Amino acid sequence: MAAPSQVTERERKYEIVAGSGVPRLVGVGGVETQDDPVEHVLDASYYDTETFRLARSGITLRRRVGGPDAGWHLKLPVSADERQELQLPLGGDPHKVPGRLRRLVRAYTLGEKLVPIAHLRTDRFAHRLADAGGRTIATLTDDHVTGEAGGATARFDEWRELELELDPAAEPALLGEFDHALTEAGASVSPWPSKLRRLVGDRVSAPPRPGKKPSAGDVVLAALREHYGRLRRADVGVRLDAEDSVHQMRVAIRKLRSTLRTFGSLIDEKETASVTTELQWLGRELSPARDTEVTEERLREQLDEVPSELVFGPLRQFLTRHFAREAEVGRARALAALTGKRYLQLLRKLDTLLEEPPLTAKARKPAKAGLRKPLRKAAKKLSRAEAAARGLTGVELETALHDVRKKAKRARYAADTVKPVYGKKLAKWRKNVKAVQGTLGEHQDTVVGREILHHLAIAGHGEGQNTFTFGMLHAQDAGRAAKLRETFAREWRRLRKGGRPGWLG
Repeated sequence: MAAPSQVTERERKYEIVAGSGVPRLVGVGGVETQDDPVEHVLDASYYDTETFRLARSGITLRRRVGGPDAGWHLKLPVSADERQELQLPLGGDPHKVPGRLRRLVRAYTLGEKLVPIAHLRTDRFAHRLADAGGRTIATLTDDHVTGEAGGATARFDEWRELELELDPAAEPALLGEFDHALTEAGASVSPWPSKLRRLVGDRVSAPPRPGKKPSAGDVVLAALREHYGRLRRADVGVRLDAEDSVHQMRVAIRKLRSTLRTFGSLIDEKETASVTTELQWLGRELSPARDTEVTEERLREQLDEVPSELVFGPLRQFLTRHFAREAEVGRARALAALTGKRYLQLLRKLDTLLEEPPLTAKARKPAKAGLRKPLRKAAKKLSRAEAAARGLTGVELETALHDVRKKAKRARYAADTVKPVYGKKLAKWRKNVKAVQGTLGEHQDTVVGREILHHLAIAGHGEGQNTFTFGMLHAQDAGRAAKLRETFAREWRRLRKGGRPGWLG
């Protein structure tokens, strides 16, 4: 089956008093004409697990008949007003979710079966809103809905709502203008994110939120839930081969690992040890795909800066062939990991960890008191790593500075976790830590870059390439590394002298 088509959907739903007319929006947001309504009868079956795993994450999966976009629709939340919609045409077994869509939501269903959970029939009256040139700006629909949900007890409902959906090419800010006009006309923003959520209502549990005075454990769990959510969203992107998705997934993995390790005194580190080990495995499986992206982009940027008379032979074509092979191998390895049982088991462990967190007695402390020691410990580990790098040279120094970078990253992640509690008190220290991390990240790029250039020089020579340019870039990276170490030394002094709470040490 072909890959799903994708569209970004920006819309808001509104309650409307029974018997009232559809508001006129001519003159709002550049609208010059509001067409007479075109009627569509839409018949949609919605799918989810029996425990509403998709709905709990704001995801809608349906099969709809009728209207101009009949087919299978998977809607993934991006923000309050924006969703990514993936579409497949009708075909095959009408009672079975297509395999492409099942695989895309595997990180959410955790392998549970997708079953019909609701049926909605909508009598839609659509008004096209266009500008002076006839270009569509938005569509205003007047929807008359009849819904039925199954489960332990059947649920029936009928309602009417307005839906304002921007054309994909329209400016997102126009939503605000239309919102003001619609509310002025008597409509009110719907409290429900979708028709399905309105129908199933309280059957979908709301995610937990920290109270006004959260405990230390509450703050850490909130961070873990955020990182887990980012990992699952990136999972969909990797499967779709979306740009930067592997990077985003690796970041989420690192933040999950870092949070579990840094705050292991609050979320029992013995109970989560297997999770951190498996997260490390997953990061390694994704590493080749991401490393290829970064290395190729960096090397091409370096080549762009080299005078043409110093680039000998078809080096760019050689690089294209080389990195195409590397990218194919890396993506195959990443997808093999995401489709395997080991990854599914990891997701289930993460899900259980967040549903039934192994909190320690220290996690019950007030946030300000319970979070200081783990953060201070992360800061001290960073300082010890820097001290261990002093006096070293060559490969030993490069390895030690890479360790400093990793400790800086963990310290920054820790600061991000406790930001809701300490706010501006850590802002300057975090900024300085991030600067150190960034510089050492560039330094590590030169280390890896020189290894890649050495490999390319050997491989290119074997193919009859003139590899002079690779050698020149290797020397430039060595010089750049020396300058970056000088920058790091200055930034470290700033970090040691910079403002921070006294308790941080």
